[in-house]
Amino acid sequence: MPQTNQFGQLIGPDLPGWEPPGIPPLRELEGTRVKLEPLDRERHASPLFAAFEDAPQSIWTYMTFGPFLEVAELAATIDALVADPDWQPYAIVVAGMALGFMSYLRIDQRNGVIEIGSIVLSPSLQRTTPATEALYLLIKNAFDVGYRRCEWKCDDLNVPSRLAAERLGFRYEGTFRKATHYKGRSRDTAWFAITDDEWPALDTAFRAWLSDDNFGPDGRQRNSLATPRRGS
Repeated sequence: MPQTNQFGQLIGPDLPGWEPPGIPPLRELEGTRVKLEPLDRERHASPLFAAFEDAPQSIWTYMTFGPFLEVAELAATIDALVADPDWQPYAIVVAGMALGFMSYLRIDQRNGVIEIGSIVLSPSLQRTTPATEALYLLIKNAFDVGYRRCEWKCDDLNVPSRLAAERLGFRYEGTFRKATHYKGRSRDTAWFAITDDEWPALDTAFRAWLSDDNFGPDGRQRNSLATPRRGS
């Protein structure tokens, strides 16, 4: 409920006991079908290059980097991501093979805000249960550490990213016009977010969707991710 101060003005809710979280510990995050490993050029550059080798060039359209013609170019990009103090990149590993990567970025400890982005999935990882579980692990970890808000931003024209955000439970909050530019193009940026008060219900929905009971012998889902969320 809205509250007022001594001047009769509406003010936001109090934050009793909340403390700014630290940077998420850089460690492996393991699920049932997937593992997230801190991105490393020695471990991941070659397998990622191989995983992306047959991917359509269109997977790089909305990324600030790529495509990569040589493994050394990908390795240099990994080095740059790892070296950025505002980023914490992870390789997405399935059955021992790195098949994609993603990152925490724009980590704002003071306000308890963190963003997930730079998500690149190889063709063999796209539209799979491990891909969804990988994103779940990163979102869950942010709230477990104590962040109040987890953000997802993308080019407003990137329809697949917008749909993915909404499927995962992120709420659209608006579009910032001419927010940035990349690859010689202007970009309007669509903002999405999940907040800590929304997360418990979403967490329950994710766990229900990821349970073995939700998948048949052929590996196909019995219910979509939206189905348990509607019941939460």
